[in-house]
Amino acid sequence: MFRKLTWPGLRFVHLPHLRGAEATIRNAMLMLIVALLVVGSAPVSAATADPVLEWIGVMNTTVLTAGTAPNVTSRIAALVSASVFDAVNGIDPRFRPLQVRLDAPHRASQNAAAIQAAYAILLNLYPAQKTTLTTQRNASLAALASTEKAESIAAGVGWGQTVADAVWASRLTDGFVPSPPPFLGVLGIVGTPGAVGFWRPTPPANASGATPQIATMTPWVLRRPSQFRLPPPLALNSPEYAVDLNEVKVMGTLSGSARTPDQSEFALFWALNTPLAWNRIAAQISAARGLTLTENAHLFALLNLSLSDSLIACWDSKYRYVFWRPITAIRAGLTPADADPLWEPWLDSTSGTPAHPEYPSAHSSMSGAAAFILAAAFGEHTAFTLTSETRPGTRAYSSFSDATAEIVDARVFGGIHFRTSCLRANTLGRAVADYVSRHAMRARGDDRDGEGN
Repeated sequence: MFRKLTWPGLRFVHLPHLRGAEATIRNAMLMLIVALLVVGSAPVSAATADPVLEWIGVMNTTVLTAGTAPNVTSRIAALVSASVFDAVNGIDPRFRPLQVRLDAPHRASQNAAAIQAAYAILLNLYPAQKTTLTTQRNASLAALASTEKAESIAAGVGWGQTVADAVWASRLTDGFVPSPPPFLGVLGIVGTPGAVGFWRPTPPANASGATPQIATMTPWVLRRPSQFRLPPPLALNSPEYAVDLNEVKVMGTLSGSARTPDQSEFALFWALNTPLAWNRIAAQISAARGLTLTENAHLFALLNLSLSDSLIACWDSKYRYVFWRPITAIRAGLTPADADPLWEPWLDSTSGTPAHPEYPSAHSSMSGAAAFILAAAFGEHTAFTLTSETRPGTRAYSSFSDATAEIVDARVFGGIHFRTSCLRANTLGRAVADYVSRHAMRARGDDRDGEGN
């Protein structure tokens, strides 16, 4: 059987398992495609940057251009990184494969495979950005021509496409689509005792709950979404809840807060796309440490699968407990006597309260997972900087825990989360990342079974 692979402006036929004259024809066709790409591309430097880091950057730009929400971005980054990992690793297997266990073509270019795998996934997700993505893909491949043979590049392109197709097909049934009916929480019973403590759409947008289907999505590595389900949120009549409520009411208010100027600023700074921020951090440190292509493919797959599975685990708890947001808790009060109907959160000055239940914090769940993976790779006390797409300037951190602690404060001081929710979420993310790192993509020859869950 012939399988047509269509690229914008190009079409070739992939002929698997052919020998002799037919194989020669196939190789000639692939070499011709690469030659056309090289001739038709804009001038480039003698050698491309590490394609994994390069296409993490392309992914970052593509997602931000489209305005994709962080909860959806976690799935996108996992799709890209899983495809790149299996494409690179399949050519020179150093680790156990993730999803694709086919034999890669002999002498295929790992660089070209990484480029095509990332490009193919992003093109599936963002067809409206086809022109930009294709221009970038062509330039990336053309830059390989000074150091790699056309036949090797062509084989790598074909293999990268095969892997991306397989990963894409495997996640079409992960439960992300179709979208379920709008989730409105307890909106229909607001004003009754049964609504106290539970989520309903929040001002100013009053949007329905975001992507409730993520709570039941098929994880990448976890056995089930509820594998690390958190205990229920704090009881509304507990002293601990009273402390949390008072803190966010005082520190997270839009006006008259006890926040310092820097605390106000970093609350806005961290109102960004969380998976992209941690990918930028990882890319910065990787470049400084000089990781190889294979090491980067493995690192970003671990990072982004952990981010995605931690988000799924977070959503499982969110839509299991359906806990109310601070804006609802403070405005409604446990009783009319303690209600403050005019209270507004600091993040209402920009992005507002996210449209999903409060407990646990998605930002802290994903950040806990990312910090675990990066600390394991580079050491806890690794310094780095970060720029935000939502605020000007750059912030510096001396360790990963330094950043995650500031993120907890940012969500509380932003007026959108209770502190306990953030702290427990961080623990959840770390548990998920630990599980992913012990059960997926282990080095070949490592026959140890992952301990614990």
